[in-house]
Amino acid sequence: RPRECVFEDVLVGEVWLGSGQSNMSLQVARCLNPEQEKASANFPLIREFGEKSLAHAQPKDNCKGKWTICSPETVSNYSAALYFMARELHKELKVPVGFIQSSVGGTPIENWIDVNTQLAVPELKETTETRIKSWNAFDEVKAKAKYEKELADWKAAKEKAKLDGQLEPTAKAPADPIAKRKGSGGPGELFNGKIAGLIPYTIRGIIWYQGEANAHSEERGKLYQTQLPTLIKDWRKYWKEELPFCWAQLPNFERVGENWPWLREAQLKSLSVSSTGMITTMDIGETDDIHPKNKQEIGRRFALWALNQVYGKKVEYSGPLPVSREIRGDKVIISFSHADGLKIKEGTELRGFEIANGLVKSKTIDENKKEIEVTSYNYAPAKAVIENGKVVVSSDTIKNPTAVRYAWANNPDCSLVNQDDLPASPFRFEPK
Repeated sequence: RPRECVFEDVLVGEVWLGSGQSNMSLQVARCLNPEQEKASANFPLIREFGEKSLAHAQPKDNCKGKWTICSPETVSNYSAALYFMARELHKELKVPVGFIQSSVGGTPIENWIDVNTQLAVPELKETTETRIKSWNAFDEVKAKAKYEKELADWKAAKEKAKLDGQLEPTAKAPADPIAKRKGSGGPGELFNGKIAGLIPYTIRGIIWYQGEANAHSEERGKLYQTQLPTLIKDWRKYWKEELPFCWAQLPNFERVGENWPWLREAQLKSLSVSSTGMITTMDIGETDDIHPKNKQEIGRRFALWALNQVYGKKVEYSGPLPVSREIRGDKVIISFSHADGLKIKEGTELRGFEIANGLVKSKTIDENKKEIEVTSYNYAPAKAVIENGKVVVSSDTIKNPTAVRYAWANNPDCSLVNQDDLPASPFRFEPK
């Protein structure tokens, strides 16, 4: 006879999907004021679904995880960015809000895009084939032996320090490369394991918080200009809907070997894709921590974008974005959108602007650790003032400027915001 299935505690409301790498999965327990947030998390109409599947060689048709009710007992393990976004939406919309958290720390964007889609995009085909070849060439036996030796050496160093009465080495234990492969996969395998199984679940839109793993070089940063739009369009294709899609631009951060300005530019340019948005975060990063703890503000800014662009609320949701530049003699005048009440956030000086009037050659190290010669503009620090809602940039040392840029550094000193204290995006205008 037919079986009876009973579903209890079912809500009807808004559901958002959040994906990316570790800043998306960073838990409430690791953000600012965790004990305070835990104590106040009595929101039974907010729910999280944590997607627990691993990477997979082929697209999956199911997923692993369960819905949990937001409470002081559960919230510590929630994605902080998604929870704080959901909390804002719940308070403003007065409806239940659920969010699906499907992310993996340290993973590049190419693992989250269907590999066949990447191979069909001319700009991505060669790099995708190279990464597939590298992935398939992995020698598990050698990797395991190397890992076991490194782990034994690490343990021996700790034990020796203990016996000698010295401080233990600060280096972390070496990571198990085989376990890491299972979790992060190769090109396309996180899409297969952690996204495909969610389709066609009805969602309102997608929040993306990723980029750090693709920001190690200028080449990879520029490639992201193709990768992010490809991911957006591909996921929409599978959901058969032009889902609203918003991402967090990389914040200020300083570490040797990073090259974040190019990635930030790629994120800015990806706004050319319809029904998308970007929250700027240049004021809430942490110089020495790749995981900024102020996820409350990250979530609030995601919510501002959703409230305006998806739910039609009259709120500002973006920091100033560059629209155009005009050269008048020795000055460059820059116009912005989202620039009502354009101002300096702190102090009396508008910082972060540079201009140039010519090219110089220099040497650098590429992502393959080879020295190469590059041609770039001879940028010099510039004075900037706000006039009639625009920024006027000039320099005593640069006449007849041809190029201008703002906040073009891993950890720039910059101060331009709008009346809502939302920071301007880094950008550059250079002759083509």
